[in-house]
Amino acid sequence: MFTKTYSVDEKHVDFQGVVDGLYYPFYMEWTRHAFMKESLGLDLEQEFNEGRVHMILEYTLRFKRSLQKGDEMQVTCTLAANEKRNRVNFVQQILVNNTVYAEATFVATCLTNGRPSIPDAVREAIEA
Repeated sequence: MFTKTYSVDEKHVDFQGVVDGLYYPFYMEWTRHAFMKESLGLDLEQEFNEGRVHMILEYTLRFKRSLQKGDEMQVTCTLAANEKRNRVNFVQQILVNNTVYAEATFVATCLTNGRPSIPDAVREAIEA
């Protein structure tokens, strides 16, 4: 499983002393993009410049615990098949000390010439 480690950015902490829920998807996005580049060899900016637009279609996010100032988190990312063949699920978690703080599934596709598809590198990683 692909994992990145981040420290809570103090600018993301709200008046209650916890990370505003708005920022959880950002930590997951950073990890997803790193996963695609480092594990799958897909640089999203290069993909875009070559006419392939990777996009999130929907996501579900479940909060389990609140991230707080000073927390160091591990954000995971793995792929799973979607019931539609032109979509893929990115399954992610945010953990602190091996405790799940949030979990999400992001449903994505890639538009090539205006048509949704899944890049070969992604499809092969799902099948592996």
